Amino acid sequence: MTTLPELAARRCYGVVNPIHSAIYFSPDFGEELAELGLEDSAAGYFIGRAAPLGRVCAGTVTATFFNFNHELIARHIPAAWDVVSPEAALEARLRAADSVLRRVLGEEVIASKEVAEAAELALRATEACTRQARPLYAAHADLPVPDTPHLALWHAATLLREHRGDGHLMTLVGAGLDPVEALASHTATGQGMSTKWILRTRGFSAEEWEAGRQRLRDRGVLTADNELTEAGERLRKDLEAETDRLDAAPYEHLGAEGVARLTELATALSTTARENGAFPADLRSKD
Repeated sequence: MTTLPELAARRCYGVVNPIHSAIYFSPDFGEELAELGLEDSAAGYFIGRAAPLGRVCAGTVTATFFNFNHELIARHIPAAWDVVSPEAALEARLRAADSVLRRVLGEEVIASKEVAEAAELALRATEACTRQARPLYAAHADLPVPDTPHLALWHAATLLREHRGDGHLMTLVGAGLDPVEALASHTATGQGMSTKWILRTRGFSAEEWEAGRQRLRDRGVLTADNELTEAGERLRKDLEAETDRLDAAPYEHLGAEGVARLTELATALSTTARENGAFPADLRSKD
């Protein structure tokens, strides 16, 4: 039985995650990789997130990332490892996280007691995360915790992101959704990426995107106008509820008071980051 208010853990995750994910929408990591000789900036996301797994093949990245076209990944992995080793990528990613957070939060916030407190709370939550059947989380959990509070917070946010993400993939597979169907149904909630961003970043063609939507229409998940049907709304609600259940342990471990405080601190931080341009204005859209 949960000891937390309803949806408290999900709300906490929702404001902690942007502290990690801001790195994906900044040029910093790509610039770090370019300094190491990687000219193909499109490989950056795959290198950065997969680096804790070691020198893995494209198939492993496709399996663990789930919602990318395998052909897109195979254009970059494993060739990119010949230019930037996983170890060098991890060092570059941490440097990029430092520069991104300093820019979107500001030096005064970086040095604040609130960031240190948020780091302590987030790291405490990660103590209850589990490695079994969570490959991306498990690989990241083997990395050392950075010494500085803002990077320790970024590291903890990364662990919480990957822990929840691995669990979420279990629910998608269990619901019989393929990558395009998962993305399209999420977009239809108004909370997922816009079609523009999905087609730009996930490697699927417009034809593959429309075919996935058609499969969802045939299944009764989407209407003819690509809105969620009642069954579709229930499906997405059930997916999130099951993800919450699989991801409950870190927040239960932190406790209601700790979750509330981390939510308060992370809300202020993620709001500041957004106001300072950490994320594109057109990233999310119901279309």
